[in-house]
Amino acid sequence: MSIRREMEIRLQEAFNPSRLEVVDDSDSHIGHAGHDGQGESHFNVMIRAEVFAGMNRVAQHRAVHKALGDIVPRIHALALDIGS
Repeated sequence: MSIRREMEIRLQEAFNPSRLEVVDDSDSHIGHAGHDGQGESHFNVMIRAEVFAGMNRVAQHRAVHKALGDIVPRIHALALDIGS
């Protein structure tokens, strides 16, 4: 299973989002640090879920990182766009 798909499943299960987009942006980073030529190194995540309402930005990011668990150390970069 791809890392992108693993991320989608974990975020869906953890937050039941109203909107979720996980984009593998690795090809935009060819030649940059952390890109090994195999892809699945740089991701952009846009997630909207009611659970994030009232949480500050740091708490939102911590919640997403916790839900992704062991995926985070396997990738080089993760850009998050979080909201309720």
